[in-house]
This record gives sequence, structure tokens and C-alpha cells, in this order.
Amino acid sequence: MTVTDVPETSGTTTFDSLNPATGEVVSTHPVHGPDEVRAAVARAREAAAFWSSLSFAQRAERLRAWGGVITRRLPQLCEVVHAEMGKPHADAQLEIVLAIDHITWAAKNAAKVLGPRRVSPGLLMANHAATVEYAPLGVVGVIGPWNYPVFTPMGSIAYALAAGNTVVFKPSEHSPGVGTWLADTFAQVVPEAPVLQVVTGFGPTGEALCRAGVDKIAFTGSAKTGTHVMRACSDTLTPVIIEGGGKDALLVDADADIAAAADAAVWGGMSNAGQTCIGVERVYVHERVYDAFLAEVTKRAQAVRAGADRGAKIGPITMPSQLDVIRRHVEDALARGGRAVVGGADAVGERFVQPTVLVDVPEDSVAVTEETFGPTLTIAKVPDMDEAVRRTNATSYGLGATVFSRSRGLELARRIRSGMASVNSVISFAAVPSLPFGGIGQSGFGRIHGPDGLKEFTAAKAIARKRFSIPLNLTTFSRPAAADKAMATLATLLYGSGGKLPRRSRR
Repeated sequence: MTVTDVPETSGTTTFDSLNPATGEVVSTHPVHGPDEVRAAVARAREAAAFWSSLSFAQRAERLRAWGGVITRRLPQLCEVVHAEMGKPHADAQLEIVLAIDHITWAAKNAAKVLGPRRVSPGLLMANHAATVEYAPLGVVGVIGPWNYPVFTPMGSIAYALAAGNTVVFKPSEHSPGVGTWLADTFAQVVPEAPVLQVVTGFGPTGEALCRAGVDKIAFTGSAKTGTHVMRACSDTLTPVIIEGGGKDALLVDADADIAAAADAAVWGGMSNAGQTCIGVERVYVHERVYDAFLAEVTKRAQAVRAGADRGAKIGPITMPSQLDVIRRHVEDALARGGRAVVGGADAVGERFVQPTVLVDVPEDSVAVTEETFGPTLTIAKVPDMDEAVRRTNATSYGLGATVFSRSRGLELARRIRSGMASVNSVISFAAVPSLPFGGIGQSGFGRIHGPDGLKEFTAAKAIARKRFSIPLNLTTFSRPAAADKAMATLATLLYGSGGKLPRRSRR
């Protein structure tokens, strides 16, 4: 990443987006400062009046049109993703198609999830009609990552737009061209106002967005950066959604389909060069099938190669500083008694990391405790699934998880401390638009996707409307003593038996 001053007298600073596989300049973008970010938010605030005035159906029509534009220009966007962050075109296409599916779901379901609905007023307020609806917040700031520069931020952008908000999007400095492309194509279907805008730059630009008066921030990135985002937002009590990192585990039970589990482990751990927050980093295998599973993983991992050519299955490490993290994790695992059955310390190159599978790694090694974010797996043998669950949960992270078991999959998935889980498949929860996406612990809080994701970008509005008068009017200073007596009698009838324990429970 290089930063330069624009020759003009404006003094504007720019930076280059670099191809991580070659180091070549892909595009040049401005570094937006606080004044420019505030101006973008002000424009978004004005645009919010137009966008929120549209009906759900009208917004859905625009969002579907945007999805159509992205679909028709799919190869072009794939090339931008490939050039900026290095993943193969096929992987870029996968994340973009999933993002289009989420746009479509949000457009279709926003009215049903967020529109006015009647709720029961209860017996005490039976003379009222009770209604709840969800109003857009106004302007939402989205700070996106580089590893899935379309799919991940779209989980916030599309849902915020469908809910009636305008959006100011700050893409990663490693993928600014993707963000600009998305905003430009959206402007083609919504030319009336700057409903979706992009600001580019580094950390200070993101901090400026947090302080620019937006109504909510949706952030995806590391837990450490998430604390900085929360700190910047705290000054103005701006609410945040944090999607942090993970150290996701895959559990393989004795009755699992070994070939399918091994395929899932290798794809879940190696795809996108391991640069996936919900990717597989740890594997716990029942001792009865450990040898067969390890042999299958070894065979499959050896067939995966990192490179820049079309025959390569995975691309480069996008962020150069991550190479040192991956190297440190592998070297620590080996120094502490671990063995590399595929790859090893020499697998970490200057731009690419070849797949690495580690066994016999101590549980307190950094390769097990810290997020590696590279194409590596640690595989451990366990005596039973109780031990697998215990080790899985022995982390401060809690994003996703995977379980392979024919008979106990759902049970084990529920016991894992995570926001999401897949059974007999890997990362499938992210591809289901109606499921919420998010974690717990150091993996963050709040949800995108699904009904929960739509509601994250709204404020619930409760309305109680009196339909007729009743003798028992409790909200007046002129109520008689008889009304208080009647209220006590009614409460006793309704709730008086609620505190009684069943006879067998009285001890």
C-alpha cells in the first residue's frame, strides 16, 4: 500500500490499491478526511428523506434492479475482487452470487419483517389496539473487510437499505475499488439521491465515520480494531454491530462420513487462502476414526496449491503483515512438539502460503489459541465428543462451528459456544439468507442477515391506541378507591397462582 499526495494544489492525499499477487497498482483512491466524511454523512442525511419515503415495495424494486446489474456485470466485478485481494475468479464469483441472493432476500422480506403488525394488548389493556413496527434509523455507516469485500459488507448494506436507511460505506484500504464499484452500480438504479456512498482511506477514515453523526455503525474486522470502533462510537452513544474474528472448530464424530468431513475441513480451512473469519482452523477427531480422517485430509490438502496462475486453487495472502502471523503460528507449533504432515514452516513464502496441516500441537500453542487467518489446520485426536466440545469451547472466540456426525450432529452443535454452526456441511449457515449471522465473546455481537439483520438497522416503534372506554380507568388521579380494589382483585385472579410450586417441588 502506497500513499502519495495529488499534484494539484488541493493537497488531497491518495493511496494505491495493490495486487497482492504481483504488487502491481490496481487503482488509486483518495484518502478521505474528517471533513469529507462528515460531508458524505450530511448528504446521506438529506437522501434519507427520499429513500425512507419510498414504500417497501418501491425500495425492493430498486434493490432487485441493483442485483440484476451486479448479475449482468458479474465477470467485471469478479475481476476487481481478483485484482484487489487475489482470490481466484471462481471464489470471487461464489461470494458475489451469495451476496446477490442476500440482496434479493432482504428486498423480498423487509415488508413482512418490519411492517406494522398487531400484538395482543393483554387483559388489563383489552380496550386498546397494540401495534409494533420498525422505523429506519437514518444513516448507517458500514466498515467492511477485505477478505470477502462483496459478501460480508453486503450483509449490512443490503439489509440497511431494505430497512429504509441510507448508507456510507468505508471499504478496506485493500479493496477500495470493490466498494467504489458497488456504489457506482447502485447509483445507476437510484440516481435521484446519494443513498449509498463510499469513503476511502485507512483507519482514521473509519474513525471519522464513527464520529460523523451516523445512527449506527456495522463493523467487520479483528476484535482489536473492534474495540477502537466502539471507543470512537462511545463519545456519541452511536450503537455498533461488531463482527470480529474467530477460531472455529470442526468436530468429527466416530460415525461421521469421513470423506465428507475431510473435504469440509480442507475447503473450510484452505479456501480463500484461509482468510475466512468463519473458516475452519481447529479440528477435533474421535480417536476411532482419527487415522482414516488424517489420511483423507492429507491427500486432499496435498492437491491444493497456492499461486497466481489459473491452475492454483487458492491465491495470495492479501495483507502482507499476516504472513508473519502465519509463520509465527506454524513455527511455534513445530517448536513445541507438533508435526507438519502437509506443508510446514517452509510453506510460508513472500506472497503465498501453501496448505499446512499440523498434528500433535499443544492446546496452549498460539496455532490453537489465536486466529491464524491462513491456509493451516491443527488436527487433534480426542477420546470422545465431550472432550471435543470442551476443547472447542476453551476459547474467547465464539463465531462459527462445524460438526460431522450421523447421530449426534444437532446435539453437539447446540453444545458449542458459538453464534452459528453447520452440521454435516461447512459454513452453510452463511449461505442461508434467513439465518442470522454473528458471534459471541471476542467474536462480537449483533446480527446481520435474516429477520434479525433487518431489525438491527431499525428502531422498534410501539403504539397503543385506545379503542373504547372501560369503567376501570387506572391512568387518572380521579380514579375511585373501588378501582384500586378491583385492580387488586383482578391481579389476584390472573396471577395469584403463579407463585405456587408443584406439590412434588415443595421441599
